[in-house]
Amino acid sequence: MKILCLFFFMSFFISNGIKAQSLLGNPTISFTKQDSLRGSITKERSWWDLKQYRLDIKVNPLDSTITGSNAIKYQVLQEYNVMQIDLQKPLEISKIIQDGVALKYSREGNVFWVDLVTPQKAGTIKELTIFYGGKPKVAVNPPWDGGISWKKDSNGKPFIASSCQGLGASVWWPNKDHMYDEVDDMYISVNVPSDLMDVSNGRLLSVKKQKNSTTTYNWYVSNPINNYGVNINIGDYVSFLEKYKGEKGILNCSYYVLKNNLAKAKKQFREVPRMLKAFEYWFGPYPFYKDGYKLVEVPYLGMEHQSSVTYGNGFQNGYLGHDMSGTGWGLKFDFIIVHESGHEWFANNITYKDIADMWIHESFTNYSESLFVEYYYGKKAGFEYVIGTRKGIANDFPIIGNYDVNHKGSGDMYPKGGNMLHTLRQIVNDDQKWRKILRGLNSTFYHQTVSTKQIEDYLSQQAVMDLNPFFNQYLRDTRIPILEYYFKEGQLFYRWSNCVAGFNMPIKISINGVEKWLKPETDWKTELNTDQNSKLLIDVNFYVTGIQIRK
Repeated sequence: MKILCLFFFMSFFISNGIKAQSLLGNPTISFTKQDSLRGSITKERSWWDLKQYRLDIKVNPLDSTITGSNAIKYQVLQEYNVMQIDLQKPLEISKIIQDGVALKYSREGNVFWVDLVTPQKAGTIKELTIFYGGKPKVAVNPPWDGGISWKKDSNGKPFIASSCQGLGASVWWPNKDHMYDEVDDMYISVNVPSDLMDVSNGRLLSVKKQKNSTTTYNWYVSNPINNYGVNINIGDYVSFLEKYKGEKGILNCSYYVLKNNLAKAKKQFREVPRMLKAFEYWFGPYPFYKDGYKLVEVPYLGMEHQSSVTYGNGFQNGYLGHDMSGTGWGLKFDFIIVHESGHEWFANNITYKDIADMWIHESFTNYSESLFVEYYYGKKAGFEYVIGTRKGIANDFPIIGNYDVNHKGSGDMYPKGGNMLHTLRQIVNDDQKWRKILRGLNSTFYHQTVSTKQIEDYLSQQAVMDLNPFFNQYLRDTRIPILEYYFKEGQLFYRWSNCVAGFNMPIKISINGVEKWLKPETDWKTELNTDQNSKLLIDVNFYVTGIQIRK
């Protein structure tokens, strides 16, 4: 998922257990063994590679339960006989079957240790089926504090949806709940009362009415998908369709909304082809043509579920009617449609391996909002929008979190991360090259899970400059770089301060209205400047501050 709001703040879980030192001066945070089991690639995970899920469940609105099974097909990478399966309390596993044999298993918190009987020979494809059920955690404040939302629509009919980024998909179905290993494809079968419809990921294969007044909706996802991107959305839906002529041909776009909102949706969802046109220009083809694009109304704000983007923005522009940038440009588009759909490129196509690197999702997608504005309203408008979002930056903690414990960094990954990328664009100083870099990211890392290092290295290579100090400053430090300068004896003296060691970002300035580039470092440098009354202005598109000191 992603935490949608620019005013998102982190909560830390303080408990006895394994301690990890937060980056660059943050207080030490304590993590439990459960955090490590959830967030690390354990031995019991690493020996097998996901191939396919077949999730088959019944959702009962009357008692808020989910029951069913998940068949897991996997390839053995190295011989081992203990498997880690994740399923969060209060859900319970009732049995696990492989090769017709009921397997023994034990529970440790939200982890089940499964003892395999048949030989697990390297290179072979194996399968087991997990049967489970119970009342999953109820979402408290979705999508930030997720789970299952059990709501009613205005007509009193059940309105149900899942949301689980960070918390983990194991909050409602058993799986290998770590982002590093995406399943290659997935079948999703959801049985619901016949007066309701389920909308999940991928394409609808069939609809089967059962004898017990229920109906099963069978979906198939043909592309790799991360666990939190899998969703169920259940309601008294109506749908409408359109075909978008995109870079890879015809893209089927499907829209599902509550009956009472059909007219409003047909008007508001005109934003979708506008979004697709802008983002295909900047990022390359929509990454999931085979699975189509869906926009689905839900009883919470929205989430970037792959090929099944969820929407709860009230059929209005802005973020619940508000402009997150304070510039006016944020009311020119529907924030949730644009932002959540932007995640199809950055989150669902390019996916972090560890949630500590969540900035890969959120910084690029925050930045995508300004690119959308720029595409339709011009470069000046797009620049004003992203600069306007700086008011949401807290500079409280580093953007990168702690690794291997399912811990994300500061909510600054949204506005600060977007402004970091906007600043990087200024350094590249070539709009066509910048666009090529953005499109190259989505082709180079197509349908892959990645680390921060991979993204940093790619950007450095394509920009043809060492960006390590740049990323250390904006991702791993909380300080805003300061350009210190003064004029003396016909010279301009300048340097970077309030920054990491080795910070050497070039910057565009103007002196008495004449633009020029400086290449400051942390030691003083000089430029010829004969006018002692010169006025230096820093280009506002760089996320830095400046101080003229007296010498």
